[in-house]
Amino acid sequence: MTDQDTDTQGAPAPRRCVQVNGTEVVLLGTAHVSQRSVDDVREALSSEDYDAVAVELCEPRYQRLTGTDDWGDIDLFRIIRSGRTGMVAAQLALTAYQKRLADQLGVEPGAEMKTAIAEADAGGQALWLIDRNIGITLKRLVRTVPWYQRWPLMMGIITTAMTRSEVEADEIENLKEGDMLENTFSEFAERSPKLYNTLVAERDRYMAARLRTHIASERPRRLLVVVGAGHLQGLAEQLEADTDPKAERERLEAVPPPGRFIRWLPWIIVAVILTGFAIGFARSPELGWRLVGDWVLINGTLTAIGAALARAHAVTIIGAFAAAPLTSLNPTVGAGMVTAAIQTAVRPPVMRDFQELREHITEARYWWTNRLTRVLLVFVFCTAGSAAATYIAGFRIFGQLL
Repeated sequence: MTDQDTDTQGAPAPRRCVQVNGTEVVLLGTAHVSQRSVDDVREALSSEDYDAVAVELCEPRYQRLTGTDDWGDIDLFRIIRSGRTGMVAAQLALTAYQKRLADQLGVEPGAEMKTAIAEADAGGQALWLIDRNIGITLKRLVRTVPWYQRWPLMMGIITTAMTRSEVEADEIENLKEGDMLENTFSEFAERSPKLYNTLVAERDRYMAARLRTHIASERPRRLLVVVGAGHLQGLAEQLEADTDPKAERERLEAVPPPGRFIRWLPWIIVAVILTGFAIGFARSPELGWRLVGDWVLINGTLTAIGAALARAHAVTIIGAFAAAPLTSLNPTVGAGMVTAAIQTAVRPPVMRDFQELREHITEARYWWTNRLTRVLLVFVFCTAGSAAATYIAGFRIFGQLL
């Protein structure tokens, strides 16, 4: 194995060479915001002989990078029913963050990956997508975070995407040697080694497993792997480790189930609230109905405010007020799901909303004017309002009982 440790901006990109089952694997570490990395990838593929090229992308990120993703085919109702609305909002926020980088720096984040894709296509080399699906990574990330930090994490991502006009200099410097996803979550990752493990170390192991599987089936003589410089050392170490790639992939693709406490917490809250109502009615019907009235008013008002903040349709705002007191007592259906479905029904996204999404996603006001992103905001704000209302109303109810 040979090492070449050099600066990723003013000198050739760092490389590691590893032998895997008779295949010479050349790992090329790139900077995600560097024109020099684009040139390094182009030079490597034009001046050296490779049978295949692997890139640090999954299928969704590949489609997004190459412009082949078709948002027009998105089924909002299916996404809402499956509980993936928040995840879609987070992925759009990440896309907005990356586009803002491109606009600010004049170098598209991932341009070196696009160059590798284009050069492999021109040279007739096989192209391998080796990164873990971004949806799985985000789901595992959420499960890694303690339950009380999940909403701050989600809201932090979306707020960052919508409110910061420029990416600060220290973030740009991190991207020169780091990883796009790691940098996006850097504020949280600094406080949690578990987040770093999910965002970087797990993906090192996953990409190594994917590479081993491809190599075993296709037997290339020489392979170029284009990855962010932050993955270079870890990926090289994992390729040298003797692991079962199939078992490793299955383990890293599995989404851990929620903890027992998280599964039972919503039902515990419902039981506590209903117990409070029962105690109130047992003392006097007047007190019982006052408690129910407080529950309806607080839940309905805060959730309706969330819908109003998202500039939802009037029908959606009314629906938020009516649905929240009931959904807060039913852990299987959230207020955000109901209001997002109502908003989709009364103001369904049109083709123009999907077509303009990529171009205007970094503009904060656009999230409120585009019908698709407005549905996502309705979900996020109504869910947050309903969650806050549940605890506020609960404390108020038991405050009157004590």
